[in-house]
Amino acid sequence: MSNPQVPKTAHACVFADSNAPIKYKEDHPVPQQSDLKPGEVLIKVEYSGVCHTDLHAWKGDWPLPAKKNCVGGHEGAGPIVAIGDGTLTNLKVGQNVGIKWLADSCLDCENCRGGSEATCSQAQCSGYSVDGSFQQYAVSYARHVTPIPDGLPLEVAAPILCAGVTVYRALLNSQARAGQYVAIVGAGGGLGHLAVQYASAMGLRVVAIDTGDDKKKLCASYGADKFIDFKNYQDPESFIKAIKDECDGVGPHAAVVAAAGAAAYEQALEYIRPTGTLVAVGLPPDTYIKANVFFTVFHSKRIVGSYVGNRQDAVEALVFAVRGKVNPKIEVVPLSKLTEVYERMEKGTLAGRIVLKNF
Repeated sequence: MSNPQVPKTAHACVFADSNAPIKYKEDHPVPQQSDLKPGEVLIKVEYSGVCHTDLHAWKGDWPLPAKKNCVGGHEGAGPIVAIGDGTLTNLKVGQNVGIKWLADSCLDCENCRGGSEATCSQAQCSGYSVDGSFQQYAVSYARHVTPIPDGLPLEVAAPILCAGVTVYRALLNSQARAGQYVAIVGAGGGLGHLAVQYASAMGLRVVAIDTGDDKKKLCASYGADKFIDFKNYQDPESFIKAIKDECDGVGPHAAVVAAAGAAAYEQALEYIRPTGTLVAVGLPPDTYIKANVFFTVFHSKRIVGSYVGNRQDAVEALVFAVRGKVNPKIEVVPLSKLTEVYERMEKGTLAGRIVLKNF
């Protein structure tokens, strides 16, 4: 099952090793029908979101480095153009699907059966252990690509496939219920601005934490009930008190920390109310959470690591988008501008999400 229009070569962004230059290649080899193994599909990636994880992968910030000669990216969206012979699937050539961070897993271990496919010991990650979506044609796995609903623009779907799924799962993991307060840290960023929208759509009262008038306006437009600019406070104590004061004087029921700064985690433990939950989402390198054991126990506070969502979470996250409840703030730029996008990420000047146009 293939499309005869698949070219032999196409554009791609490749880095040979951690921190090596990112090369924009116009002659990157494209796998053909005969190259696909059973279970694999070839996708014409029309759009790909850019995630902070992609930056970490390129810089080698994590204990396990990315593969050599890696094509990054894991928020790809586009039509299937070929399906490996012998693949058992309901997917069709021409159907729009999404590539996520979790490229594949065994689906047979205890973690997979319980809906935690990302923690499978055999998990493969797009743009990290296998080539990802910063290319015009990408191979992925039929059992893990996500069908994109009809009517949802691909450039909108792309960032939902990681950023949207990740924060949606984080909010589920917070166990916060409709009417309760949730603090979103890094609320104006690529993850945070989506978390604000999902939380609002789920009936939560959102306290957005970030800095700058632009991000304040952005968060308000997406349904945040309150905005706290952390740069307006001279010390951590007054900042923590301000958050508590906005939440009945006792703090939010949960904090979803999507920021890349280490201090945000320990501060969140201070301002969440008793029985509250800190949900760790952002991945600053070499960072540890220091918790006072006595007060963590005495106040029954929870610390939850929330990685990425499962296959069903991805389907549900896209439903919010197709219904108009979640709408990523995106800036579309050419694939060739990836290095410039990373530079802007490191400076912290991005509001919302960058989406690469791969054609």
